[in-house]
Amino acid sequence: MKTSYKLVIAAFFCILAAIGIDLFLLPHNTDQSATASKEENAFVGDAACRSCHAIAYKHWQSSDHFMAMQPATDSTVKGNFNNTVLTADGVTSRFFKKGDRFFIHTQGGDGKYHDFEIKYTFGFYPLQQYLVEFPGGRMQVTRASWDARQNKWFHQYKGQQIPAGDWLHWTGNAQNWNTTCADCHSTNVKKNYDIESDTYKTTYSAINVSCEACHGAGKNHIDYINNDYKAGNKIKGSALEMPGNTSQLTQINTCAPCHARRTVISNTPLASTGLLDNYIPDIPSTENFYADGQIKDEDFIYTSFLQSKMFQAGVKCSNCHEPHSQKVLFIDNKLCLQCHQQKYNDLSHTFHAASTAGAKCVNCHMPGKYYMGNDYRHDHSFRVPRPDLSVKFGTPNSCNNCHTDKSSQWAAGTVEKWYGKTRRYHFSEDLIPGSNPGPDAEPHLLKLLDSKTIPAIIKATAASYLANTPSEKSLNALLACIKSSDAQVRYRALRSLASYEPPNWINAAAPLLNDPVRAVRIAAADLFLTVPPDQLPPGYDAALKTAKNDLSVFLRNQADFAAGNVMLGDYYMRLQDNTNAEKFYLRGLKKDSLMNLARLNLAVVYNLQGKNALALSTLKTAAKITPKNSQIYFNMALLYNEMGDRPNALACFEKAMLTGSDNPRLYYNYGLLLLQTDIIKAETILQKGAHIWPKDNSLHYALAYLYLKQNKLLQALEHASVLKNTDPGNPEYSSIFNALRMQ
Repeated sequence: MKTSYKLVIAAFFCILAAIGIDLFLLPHNTDQSATASKEENAFVGDAACRSCHAIAYKHWQSSDHFMAMQPATDSTVKGNFNNTVLTADGVTSRFFKKGDRFFIHTQGGDGKYHDFEIKYTFGFYPLQQYLVEFPGGRMQVTRASWDARQNKWFHQYKGQQIPAGDWLHWTGNAQNWNTTCADCHSTNVKKNYDIESDTYKTTYSAINVSCEACHGAGKNHIDYINNDYKAGNKIKGSALEMPGNTSQLTQINTCAPCHARRTVISNTPLASTGLLDNYIPDIPSTENFYADGQIKDEDFIYTSFLQSKMFQAGVKCSNCHEPHSQKVLFIDNKLCLQCHQQKYNDLSHTFHAASTAGAKCVNCHMPGKYYMGNDYRHDHSFRVPRPDLSVKFGTPNSCNNCHTDKSSQWAAGTVEKWYGKTRRYHFSEDLIPGSNPGPDAEPHLLKLLDSKTIPAIIKATAASYLANTPSEKSLNALLACIKSSDAQVRYRALRSLASYEPPNWINAAAPLLNDPVRAVRIAAADLFLTVPPDQLPPGYDAALKTAKNDLSVFLRNQADFAAGNVMLGDYYMRLQDNTNAEKFYLRGLKKDSLMNLARLNLAVVYNLQGKNALALSTLKTAAKITPKNSQIYFNMALLYNEMGDRPNALACFEKAMLTGSDNPRLYYNYGLLLLQTDIIKAETILQKGAHIWPKDNSLHYALAYLYLKQNKLLQALEHASVLKNTDPGNPEYSSIFNALRMQ
């Protein structure tokens, strides 16, 4: 475990955090995964399916999948382009036609107004979006969208004035079709991004989500039907992916790539039904979900559904949704009564009159939120309303979604009145406190991991949170997790093991370099990336090389994101190639000028190059953008101290404290600097840190030193005892403890 700390101010450093997507380090390999695809098959187009599957084809033509993307024509465009105007958020846009072509006159990326031709539509209900072609193979999604419910133009991100050049501006990286939209609005999409030229040659086999998007390339199926099938030689599955009798996991994993918040691993997918061979789906962590796992950000369906009792009971998408039209099988409680008893539809259960909104199952058990301005989406974790947890933890609940004029205490009291005082245990009772960084989270997370009934996606989340509570117990739990049968649990546990020194995990984790699931191999490769070759367990050289190639494939596929350039910068900084590290951090900032993660790391590079003035200027710019970011002031304090400017170092440490921090190193470094000028305040800071992080050995080490310096031997012994008990195998701690005990 990482328990060795020195009583000196740490050298200027930056914590490389993850924002939006996972950050890995990039080896220079090429994508060789194409050899794993079914090259003998081919896409034939939806017209080839129509004659034999007329009913399914008709249903599909009325679906969101069919309208996912279409050429802009009079029959596909829903918006009013009759010289109409929308003024919103500081931008005035005009929509008009020239002959049979559609245009929008609006603000471009240069801040000036231009005419942009609409080339394609995106969706049709409840909103329709529009695509504009740009140089370099790019297509961008306009901010102005058509509200198909109210028949009017509107802005997404209502109320936000997004300036030209901003990452969120419609001409920016966030609204780029190639990167964020294409693979779920068309069939067999190949992004084909070139890193060096920063251009795309994106292709697809069908413009919309066609038959082959779900059933796979159709050539083999048609050949089989026209030959073996007609000859009476029938085979199971008809050479078709996802037939009607598809298993639960196969169906869910087929839908998940476009109905989950996830990261795509490669431009060329493996021929696999395992989701984590081609995607890394989000877990319900507090980054995008509420602490109890309910939807918060635009989280889609998959991660929510995996939390549910429905998933655990074997329910699959087609039990509720007609697979070709995507419509629900019934529009009222009949949908739920396919499986659930009638008593759950009675007044004795709902306590709401049958004709009211409160009697509808979905309003209580599938509350939703509006996304993209007007698109209402239900939470698919199928929860029992728990206003008592809202009272305790501040999480949302279904009751107060409707009864907005009432308190959560009122709702909890009403539920108790109706259903009694006892509530059945739900994993959120431990997941919520487990989500808070600090030692108090550990017992809750260990409880979740020890349970045999907790959904695997929640165990994966618990394993991820354990990175924040490094201890012997957490380490042992993570080592058990990497043996889990669930790939997501193994993946998240490997990521968390990075909090520990290699001797703690190197032998146990090495077999995962050969894991059958690509995402797990990627996490293993990242974990082993800085392990010296002579420390690698025997027999894993080839596995590490292959896993590093998987890692390379993944990282290169992210390189058109702003954060993808941070990955490259991180990689080169680890290689001590500061020139290339600087290059890619600056490139990331070009894509997203507000991305302070790049600035924090860029300042590290400048410091390593001896360019401290540039490092300081970079951090000051970051502080102007996010003035309440404690990490920025912490890094500034370290830099000022290194430059010999103690007054400014102390001032920045104080600012970091005032803006709040979950970093024990802030208290440690601030306390050590104060030891030289104000030992009383140093004691206060270090004691405060030790109270928040009672298992952080660096703080106890510093306090032992402080009290020893004051000749307060009993207090010094108290903290030396903590060191010895938390890490009994550390000879330095034992030596300090024994020496003090003999005083």
